[in-house]
Amino acid sequence: MSEAAEEADSPPSQMSEDDAGSGGSGSGGERWTADLRGGNGGGARCAAAAPDQVLEIVLESVLEFLTAARDRNAASLVCRSWYRAEAQTRRELFIGNCYAVSPRRAVERFGGVRAVVLKGKPRFADFSLVPYGWGAYVSPWVAALGPAYPRLERICLKRMTVSDDDLGLIAQSFPQFKELSMVCCDGFSTLGLAVIAERCRHLRVLDLIEDYLEDEEDELVDWISKFPQSNASLESLVFDCVGGPFNFEALEALVARSPSLRRLCVNHHVSVEQLRRLMARAPQLTHLGTGAFRPEAAPGGGGMSVSELSASFVASRSIASLSGFREVNPEYLPAIYPVCANLTSLNFSFANVTAEELLPVIRQCHKLRTFWVLDTVGDEGLRAVAETCSDLRELRVFPFEATEDSEGSVSDVGLQAISEGCRKLESILYFCQQMTNAAVIAMSKNCPDLVVFRLCIMGRHRPDRITGEPMDDGFGAIVMNCKKLTRLSVSGLLTDKAFEYIGKYGKLIKTLSLAFSGNSDMSLQYLFEGCTSLNKLEVRDSPFSDKGLLSGLDYFYNMRFLWMNSCRLTMRGCREVAQRMPNLVVEVMGDQSDDGGETEIIDKLYLYRALAGPRNDAPPFVKIL
Repeated sequence: MSEAAEEADSPPSQMSEDDAGSGGSGSGGERWTADLRGGNGGGARCAAAAPDQVLEIVLESVLEFLTAARDRNAASLVCRSWYRAEAQTRRELFIGNCYAVSPRRAVERFGGVRAVVLKGKPRFADFSLVPYGWGAYVSPWVAALGPAYPRLERICLKRMTVSDDDLGLIAQSFPQFKELSMVCCDGFSTLGLAVIAERCRHLRVLDLIEDYLEDEEDELVDWISKFPQSNASLESLVFDCVGGPFNFEALEALVARSPSLRRLCVNHHVSVEQLRRLMARAPQLTHLGTGAFRPEAAPGGGGMSVSELSASFVASRSIASLSGFREVNPEYLPAIYPVCANLTSLNFSFANVTAEELLPVIRQCHKLRTFWVLDTVGDEGLRAVAETCSDLRELRVFPFEATEDSEGSVSDVGLQAISEGCRKLESILYFCQQMTNAAVIAMSKNCPDLVVFRLCIMGRHRPDRITGEPMDDGFGAIVMNCKKLTRLSVSGLLTDKAFEYIGKYGKLIKTLSLAFSGNSDMSLQYLFEGCTSLNKLEVRDSPFSDKGLLSGLDYFYNMRFLWMNSCRLTMRGCREVAQRMPNLVVEVMGDQSDDGGETEIIDKLYLYRALAGPRNDAPPFVKIL
């Protein structure tokens, strides 16, 4: 089970897919620690225990201080006594695939869990490539966790389907519940949020990030007002993805009675006038999501002045992270100047701003370590980032128009500027329409500490825009020069040569995403044979057939999953994998003929390891082989 369900290759508390693992037994900041003198009962147990039990009791006390999940997994494999001791002392349970292990088996093994992190759908669900209704229902997990863990305090869900009834059961089952985070989840509404707010009286964190709520306009519930007056312990409230209007006065009162509130991200219904009122109530905020960042529509124009809003930011000097700006009025951007010098994180991924509008802001952000932005800033805007933000660690450049034939405003010019100015960069996601090998090679040499490199050339099979050559040498340089690389996304015109480079030098790569890439099945063979740490492989719109798939038979058991979409796989090839590897679950979706023709091309393949065997909630369009 430690392999199938516990491979914590990311910090569970953040549910990130970019970083290397930690966070094995913590529970949201508070940690149960063993008192070796007997304060937690350990001394009394040792005194009364038989000699052959003493070692196990001491071992449990020692394991309390082992926090990294990967270390705990290794410890559990030493022998049976270590296995039992590790299970009893684990406080945080991370499940990377909700179908990899049954809820019953998980709760039977781990008895003292205080926090659960659970992931569901494959990552390509973010790009609408996983059909609606595919699964990843949290219901069986909540039903199992309730009786097993009455002292559970924290639940983090990612890409799960969550109903209002599930949220009601969470509120009912865990009297000491403190933290709920849902990222890219769907299926619930403001009715479920109202139950959480009302019944979880010790709630400290409610973070809703990129979720899809299923509210009709006439079914909206006033969930903010359900927080009890006695709740003054709120530390984080994020609901910028909740599309409907809400009771602002109730939010203002909640913020006012929450002196520990550090993170507040509101939705687009909050105007700058209302934002100013919230900031006055919570000058201690360190993370602020601004909402729309535009004034209220007032008859005859008018509205709050920039200087008035600026005064609020002057009084909020503790702000280190800014996001929101969903309907930004650029005229109000100067209001944030007072906090720019202290910012370590700035998210403009919803702000349609130009380079001219960005420059006065970014020129003051010398401490910035994380920056997300739309490609509307162009290469000129990225050049300004490179000239100012020498301490930048993470950059994400998103497309304003995510289509293959859009013009695109950033290119190799912007990427090369970033590589020259931001040499401490560790993670980059870069959407563009055109690129050159020279720019990618420059980044590999200037930013050798890269851990994540995700280059998404949106047009299909785009070569080097100057030489017309494939992008093989660029990606080859990335894997050769960036020795810490664990996550890679490739695109553009690539031949087998690029994948030969990746297989030869990408020994630490755990997550690999391919789009419109490769020219034969040798590409997959190079990856399977060479990338010895490969854990997750995502492939879409590439010319790989059954031969390429079958070249991975000796490696699938070491991977968490393989997703292939719009390739050249047939039912025969997928069925052969299922027959030869019975401990893997092989799901196929779409485009197979009614008579089950073995040569019919299948649209989607999802292959993953599971101790629980095939799932029992697959919809009709999913065929489990």
